[in-house]
Amino acid sequence: MATIVPPDKKENYEKLFASCIIRESKYSEVDQIISKMVLNKARYQSVGDPLHIPWFVIAIIHSMEGSLRFDTHLHNGDPLSKRTVQVPSGRPKTGNPPFTWEESATDALTFDKLNLWTDWSIAGILYKLELYNGLGYYRQGINSPYLWSYSNHYTKGKYVQDGRYDPNAVSKQCGAAVLLRRLSEQQLISLSNGHIVEQILAQGNKTKYYTGTVTNEAKELQILLNKAGSILRVDGKAGEKTSNEYFKFSNTYLQGDPRRV
Repeated sequence: MATIVPPDKKENYEKLFASCIIRESKYSEVDQIISKMVLNKARYQSVGDPLHIPWFVIAIIHSMEGSLRFDTHLHNGDPLSKRTVQVPSGRPKTGNPPFTWEESATDALTFDKLNLWTDWSIAGILYKLELYNGLGYYRQGINSPYLWSYSNHYTKGKYVQDGRYDPNAVSKQCGAAVLLRRLSEQQLISLSNGHIVEQILAQGNKTKYYTGTVTNEAKELQILLNKAGSILRVDGKAGEKTSNEYFKFSNTYLQGDPRRV
């Protein structure tokens, strides 16, 4: 098993996350999921802290695999009343059912060797989350809905069951990367390595909309936005184009922009 994110995947994860736009119609549903996660933060920490796994990574897996229900195995959403049936089957191998959610979650995370993973950067998190589900979507030439559903990076295509891919099926589940993105947008988590999105949000808070004065703050914001995939002239004039690009990452316009409510 790889101990680092392959360089090509690292670059792709970072680029996709930086340019991820949550579909406007899905914000309410996404925020409801986030609220439930935060409500149970202490429970996720009780499992994650001893294993050195961030609480929000466990919460995201819980949403993806068990719809945030605490009566299911974190491995795959099977009921805790017996050992898992779906892949991976027969977990946990020790102990007797019914299992507590904490017992099962600890087994799931160590079975997947997340307790040995140390790269909790954006790319590191997304890589491990995608591995949790499998890399099958790379073979189909699409971004995995397990990560990107509900965003601009996914339209259709889904494995409707193990080994059966339907190019026209559409995932009805919020993607893991979208949840991570929204947690970051709401400043509920601090992502390591000064990721570009966090830098953009921080710089945008210091930048005012252009009203005739060129500023270094605007230049720095334009440089960061360009690193994330925007195409802006770095002129220190944070006008409509710069504000539009900033909106893609923050869901708000720059201070002083007439469109900002």
